[in-house]
Amino acid sequence: MTTITDKQMGAKAEKPSWLIEDAPRGCGRFMARLRPNGERHFYFRYTNSNSERVFLPLGTYDSAGIDGLTLKEARVKAGELSRLYQSGARDLREHIQAEEYARTTALEAEQARLATEKAGIEAEHARQLARKTVTDLFEHWAKVDLINRKDGGAEVRRMFQKDVLPVLGEMAVGDVKKGHITEVTDTMLARGVNRAAKIAFSLMRQMFRFAVDRDLIEYDPTASIRKAKIGGKDIERDRILSEEEIRLLAKLVPEAGLLPSTDAAIWIALSTCCRIGELMNARWENVDLTHRNWWIPAENSKNGKAHNIVLSEFSLKQFKRLQALNSKSEWCYPNTRNSGPVCTKTVTKQLSDRQRQTDQKIMSNRSSKSQSLILKAGKWTPHDLRRTGATTMTALGVLPEVAERCLNHTEENKVKRTYQRHSYKKEMTDAWNKLGARLDYLISNTGQIQPQDHD
Repeated sequence: MTTITDKQMGAKAEKPSWLIEDAPRGCGRFMARLRPNGERHFYFRYTNSNSERVFLPLGTYDSAGIDGLTLKEARVKAGELSRLYQSGARDLREHIQAEEYARTTALEAEQARLATEKAGIEAEHARQLARKTVTDLFEHWAKVDLINRKDGGAEVRRMFQKDVLPVLGEMAVGDVKKGHITEVTDTMLARGVNRAAKIAFSLMRQMFRFAVDRDLIEYDPTASIRKAKIGGKDIERDRILSEEEIRLLAKLVPEAGLLPSTDAAIWIALSTCCRIGELMNARWENVDLTHRNWWIPAENSKNGKAHNIVLSEFSLKQFKRLQALNSKSEWCYPNTRNSGPVCTKTVTKQLSDRQRQTDQKIMSNRSSKSQSLILKAGKWTPHDLRRTGATTMTALGVLPEVAERCLNHTEENKVKRTYQRHSYKKEMTDAWNKLGARLDYLISNTGQIQPQDHD
């Protein structure tokens, strides 16, 4: 009985030749094909149902069994095919293809079933997440996004606790619809706080988009609401206090029942053109009264740019008043626990409380002098003082670009911003001194306002 050996498989072939193992008739044959180029292939030969002789490849030969089949492995494979052939499967190639197709189809069906099952689990998980309340969502958003804001999200939290969460807080995130969003803003609009309603809407949109990004909900309920529809278009304020109003303000402030530190804040904001939030967050370590400098770090500046203000004699006097009040704290405006600065809205609220119209009721636990700071030209805010200071500078002959730098505005023209690096330090110092001198004159003199000096 002829049996193929490894010695035969490894022998050099002068010409293509076959090695054939003996087998009983009707069992098929295990064969090997040797070629002069060194190729060695195994085959199983059989006769199909059409009486055609078929050579079914089994694989290549490798005595180590690394890059192919060993002789033993190939013989086992041929034996399996022989038994299948003897069982009646005459068309082995088609039979194997059909089995492979069936296995592939079954595998794909199983993979599809598992994918469907996984999608169902994920969908259920998403539904469970969507059942979280809006308060839960807010806390999640606060820990991830709001914590990176300058105040750690304190102002946003205050607004949500006052206006948003009382309406939406207990609702499941997935149940919030467009109408619930407008219920919040409509309530605020009814109170007359249009700008606050716009801000609240923008913040709700940020929060719900955060939820969409994390697959907590599929759709943002604010998406179809136009911000312009919330309280109408924003109106840019252009309120500037006239010199007569500044003089009148100097007479009204001492009788308005303000905190002495708030009194000083009015004149500091007006004479330095600072933002009120920058002043409320100021630390004494950044105020040099000897060299008349106030350094505003980048983290306290709205545009993220550090700013140095040279204090005029007028501004210096106000900071000295403030120092006499709060010198024991590291903050110029400490909170009641001396654990940090006061809320940036503190001064704004005090001034607003004293500009209520006669038909408006006095708010509980607020100042009884509700009309004590009303000026003829209308309501004014700390930001209007900043605008008034810059306008007064230009009226005194200060170049607009110098006034812009005193405001710490970012140059909008990229070319100028890139190539014009002049510091304007001397010009800015002169501008603040001119403004301080003018304010000192207006407040100190009781006669007619003198013409402005344009030297």
